[in-house]
Amino acid sequence: MQRIRVLVVDDHRIFAESLAAALAAEQDVDVAAAGSAPAALRNLDRAATDGRRFDVLLADADLTAPLLAVPPQSSAPLRDSAPRACPRDGIALVSGLRTSHPYLRTVVLADRDDPRRAAAALQAGASGWVAKDCSLSRLLAVIRGVLRDETHLPPALLTGVLRELTAARKHRSESERLVESLTPREHEVLRCMVAGLGRKAVAERLFLSPHTVRTHMQNVLGKLGVHSTLAAVALARRAGVGPVELEAATAASVPVP
Repeated sequence: MQRIRVLVVDDHRIFAESLAAALAAEQDVDVAAAGSAPAALRNLDRAATDGRRFDVLLADADLTAPLLAVPPQSSAPLRDSAPRACPRDGIALVSGLRTSHPYLRTVVLADRDDPRRAAAALQAGASGWVAKDCSLSRLLAVIRGVLRDETHLPPALLTGVLRELTAARKHRSESERLVESLTPREHEVLRCMVAGLGRKAVAERLFLSPHTVRTHMQNVLGKLGVHSTLAAVALARRAGVGPVELEAATAASVPVP
């Protein structure tokens, strides 16, 4: 019998351990509990190193313990990277795990149904959103379902989640259209802005004068229809624009509005 390895993450330890004990009663389930996101990351890294990686992670939507960021595009254990603060919820954890543990199926456990947050969880990479007051048999069905690449949502949330996802897709399409109006040089400047580079750092990187970079930045803001660097960066991210690769020395630059 192939066993399913499940990790429960909830900062209410009684809930996490009780749920783990209930799941462990199933013959084909091995389960562990973690009381915080950092503890979950340690469990995941240790299990992967030992060749006994987890299959499914059940994460509380409202984790209150501080998260540690998972380095993007890396599966190295967290202890080898410098930690930094992150948003404190299970959706942020799911998003980070999408790159560090891509094989892992994630399900978000929630105290209440919330179409907007459920849609955000799916966009972050979750395979399901389950109410904490659901039955154990329902939760087991979701666990087994996500391992078959199914996506699970409460029926009452379907309409709201689809509406949120459609709105997000429309917003992204509009953002992409605006970004496409930029010249190649303006697009390069925008990627520098996304990376957090200020005017002087962009000028040095692109071998331009600060005055020329200022003009490009103003053109970018005008074409995107925004009034600040932060708003331009937010729109760029919605459109899928990534940052330029930074050298260690440049990474510390501070964005200039």
